Amino acid sequence: MYPAAELDIELKLLVDAIYLKYNYDFRNYSPASMKRRVLHALTQLEVATVSQLQDQILHKPDRFLDLLQYLTIPVSEMFRDPSYFRAIREQVVPILRTWPSFKIWIAGCSTGEEVYSMAILLKEENLLERAIIYATDINPHSLERAEAGIFALDSMKLFTSNYQKAGGKSSFSDYYTAGYGSALFDKSLKRNITFADHSLATDSVFSEMHFISCRNVLIYFNRPLQNRAFGLFHNSLVHRGFMGLGSKETVQFSDYAQNFEPFEARERIYRKV
Repeated sequence: MYPAAELDIELKLLVDAIYLKYNYDFRNYSPASMKRRVLHALTQLEVATVSQLQDQILHKPDRFLDLLQYLTIPVSEMFRDPSYFRAIREQVVPILRTWPSFKIWIAGCSTGEEVYSMAILLKEENLLERAIIYATDINPHSLERAEAGIFALDSMKLFTSNYQKAGGKSSFSDYYTAGYGSALFDKSLKRNITFADHSLATDSVFSEMHFISCRNVLIYFNRPLQNRAFGLFHNSLVHRGFMGLGSKETVQFSDYAQNFEPFEARERIYRKV
């Protein structure tokens, strides 16, 4: 059993060391979430204490990349929460259609499932060629996987079900080629996608966005860091631009509550005031 007082001290020293050495800022992530992730990492990486892990990441950059996989939890699925994507298709897309071109930011894109979901949705609405999609994350391995567009073939059953529930207009299998236990998605889907490293904790805004989707990321932030993220989103959005959050996230109690109004409250889609 890890003594609680020692663990809290060692965790603080670890996140400070990560920030000073690598400029990845986990200092304002939820303490409970960080504690769970780091303790899980200790087991998986076969390290006895947080202090030993800190020593390793300070002297071995590859070890930090190993740890980063546990700190950022790169887990997602295509058309996750299908009703969210149905709301985008039915309520947001008609407004996006009024712009001659538009930009979408998928913040915290993980391994790319939501990015390709958005690209497929826009393709079916004949809007993909008018869109520029920015897909960002702090995990370089996740970004590499996202850009590759290769996913486990045994996930396709779930993804297909989600796609259908989200109002898909085609056969989901039309968008990928199966082989060797993997599904390679059509390269045309990522023609207008830019994958980039970006931290909501330390980096600045993307300007002139029409829609920002940041789902199941803010739940891991404390209140000050949530406010920082909402500030970035507010400053990045065009007038009357849209912001989509995860099912357990809300702007309601943040410093920016008055800067957004519910557009589709049930699906956590807001519009900049």
